[in-house]
Amino acid sequence: QVQLVETGGGLVQSGGSLRLSCAASGINFTFNAVGWYRQAPGKERESVATILINGKTNYRDSVKGRFTISRDNAKNTVYLQMNSLKPEDTAVYYCNTVKTTFAGRMYDWGKGTLVTVSS
Repeated sequence: QVQLVETGGGLVQSGGSLRLSCAASGINFTFNAVGWYRQAPGKERESVATILINGKTNYRDSVKGRFTISRDNAKNTVYLQMNSLKPEDTAVYYCNTVKTTFAGRMYDWGKGTLVTVSS
């Protein structure tokens, strides 16, 4: 039913930039908070950035000032602009909804998109 497709990953040198896209089908992002998550080798999946329905954004400390999450409700797409990338950012990046209400939920994880930052 719901499909989340992440694109835009790739191999980039330290200090470079990438823009990730998360396109959704079967769900309307307009009525959901959406977040970007990542999972590095040997690590648990962690939240990277969140954008709420009202547009408020939150970032984990390690990416503040470097990453920007945005949404385009008309395109049902959420983006993650990543600048000044560091090797520590290397991970598979995923998007999903964020449960902010009792009735809210997350969905099955997509395949993610791999971001590799070389030193």
